[in-house]
Amino acid sequence: MTKRFIVVAGNIGTGKTSITERIGGRLGWRTAFESVADNPYLAEFYADMRQWSFHLQVFFLGHRAQQHLALATAPESAIVDRSIYEDAHIFARALHHLGNLNERDYRSYRAVFDLVVGGLPRPDLLLYLRAPAPVLMQRIHKRGRDIESGITSEYLALLDSFYEEWMHTFDLCPVLTIQTADLDFVHKAKHLNIVVQRIHEKLAGKEDIVFPVDANSA
Repeated sequence: MTKRFIVVAGNIGTGKTSITERIGGRLGWRTAFESVADNPYLAEFYADMRQWSFHLQVFFLGHRAQQHLALATAPESAIVDRSIYEDAHIFARALHHLGNLNERDYRSYRAVFDLVVGGLPRPDLLLYLRAPAPVLMQRIHKRGRDIESGITSEYLALLDSFYEEWMHTFDLCPVLTIQTADLDFVHKAKHLNIVVQRIHEKLAGKEDIVFPVDANSA
């Protein structure tokens, strides 16, 4: 089989971890996830974002670059929850926009980011997950993670606007956009089948894909 490398992108609560786990299990692909438990800056970051934003972003850049390179060059197909590209185009940009990352640090970070990413292999596909902010808030509240307790609808809307702008300029690989509000690929096998089918079609070069297709009746 042809080796494939897929990166999953999307706002908080769109289902990135769940879809990564399910696709990896269904297709027998290697999976990788965002580093949280071993992140040495998260506690300080949430206590003082202005002081620790730059440190956190540099840590994520190094972690994701290593992860991306290892998966892209491994012999087996792989899918990763959260792309390295979102670090700069979404989250560092949001920190800068909200005043938690000053102009000097933001420019320094972006210069290093561009240099690092420019040397990485391109993925075969970017899986872009979308859902309305009220749906995201409902999911975030349901899973009850302490580090997400301060997330607001306004913040999710800001991230969503950055995602939409980024998607209009992203050209490193094909993009498959999936609306996840009405999909339950965790509990409904037919919904997961739809996702897997669309991934195969997109990797095969089929561009005219409307997604989802009658997901409510599946």
